[in-house]
Amino acid sequence: MAFKLMIVGQVEKGEFSYKQIQEKFGMTGHVTVLNWLRKFGSLNWSKTEFVNKRSTPQKQIRELQRKIRQLENEKIILNRVIDLADETMGAEIRKKYLPLLSEASKKQQGKTQ
Repeated sequence: MAFKLMIVGQVEKGEFSYKQIQEKFGMTGHVTVLNWLRKFGSLNWSKTEFVNKRSTPQKQIRELQRKIRQLENEKIILNRVIDLADETMGAEIRKKYLPLLSEASKKQQGKTQ
């Protein structure tokens, strides 16, 4: 048990990949370390998460760029809806709520830095 926990700790700390551990200790089972990680690890080692991590850095960059474009488009749409509501209903959403959101955002950024 101590050996398994040591292996899991080394992989989760980023000292070794699970494949490097397998080679280092001569493990022939391809999923042995992964099973230990799923059973004893503190990180999410589910099968779906593992499959997603196999993507190349270029593929991850493309996916993140796609997500950024999607979020930027959503932001444009939401801003248009706010403008429309302000114009047609006199709601003054921008005046009332956006300064509050801006303050909350600044406070949140201060906490993360």
